[in-house]
Amino acid sequence: MLDVDRRQVLAYRIAAHGLHREVADPDRLAVFDLGVQDVTKRDTAVLALVARLPDAARAQTLLDDAGFTLGWTHRGAPHYHRSAEFRALIPALLPLDDADAEVRMLWQRKEIAAAGLPGTTVLHTAATALRDVVGEPMTKGAASTEVTTRIPEGLSRWCRGCQATHIHEQLMRLATPIAGIRLEPGTSPATLAPLAKRPRIPTTADVAGATRIVQSYLRLHGPATASDAAGFVGTTRTTVADRLWPADLAEVTVDGRPAFLPAEHLPELENPPEPAFVRLLPPWDPLLQARDRAVLVPDKAHQKELWKILGNPGAILADGEIAGFWRTRSAGKRLEFTMTELWPLPTSARAATEQEAERVAQAREYGDLRITWA
Repeated sequence: MLDVDRRQVLAYRIAAHGLHREVADPDRLAVFDLGVQDVTKRDTAVLALVARLPDAARAQTLLDDAGFTLGWTHRGAPHYHRSAEFRALIPALLPLDDADAEVRMLWQRKEIAAAGLPGTTVLHTAATALRDVVGEPMTKGAASTEVTTRIPEGLSRWCRGCQATHIHEQLMRLATPIAGIRLEPGTSPATLAPLAKRPRIPTTADVAGATRIVQSYLRLHGPATASDAAGFVGTTRTTVADRLWPADLAEVTVDGRPAFLPAEHLPELENPPEPAFVRLLPPWDPLLQARDRAVLVPDKAHQKELWKILGNPGAILADGEIAGFWRTRSAGKRLEFTMTELWPLPTSARAATEQEAERVAQAREYGDLRITWA
């Protein structure tokens, strides 16, 4: 059995994620096999492409590219997917049964009791109401207000901040793609819109499609475990291990711990290319979506700094390691960067980091930048 250490795993993942900048066409980036998470106010999806494409300006076209569709998909988080694949993805997002639906909706016993309906029925009820309401672009708030009047009381809750009753947040997010609804790119507040020629609401989960999602996770974030893949999907380890586990996996050990990778990618893990470069990864970058965070960042204090509940920084990737964090703030037409090293970087790495900052500023359409090393 092949045994690898975390440095070799990181080198493999960096190559699998396209960070060597060998692909010029965004559509061919393997990260879109899973989707690229987006936080509009932070330009995270655009900056994830800046880190991967040779031409940084090409990343800016993502918001207007009909070849990509934005939707609330994995775990209810907004992700860009290839438009040609989006409709086929929808039934693969459907929970496998009532228990799975309740886990994905993040419901506890009190929510289940209040609903008085099986989990899959709850999701189908919400999706039907959303489909009826969203016939044209409308803000999330407007859609939620209208949907709440069409669903049973147990599917909504009082929002103290809005001083109004809304459909449960996670329920709305999971039901939206099932209803054939996407998100409008670059809008704040979030704006919902119907898919062109939207499909009917699926009633049966596409188990084969869901298994392919797990397989893509293991390919991009492997070697990994069923628990890791379940964390990405938003379900339980048992659901993945018993019902969504792909065939043709190779078992390896990572620093002595068992993990799995699609067997066809074993040669790439055995001899990954050397990641001798610097990249600025935005918050929620695809590489940072791995659930085995100790492989990416061994120090627990550094993990807490990188993966916060709110306000994640970006990561400085230098020579195959997460070597620091970066943040920005705007000052008029200037974008100000604060770089924080986890250990002293060589002069060449600092210079490369500043070149990457220029690419970020260009993509965010700032004519000037200032860099401070903390």
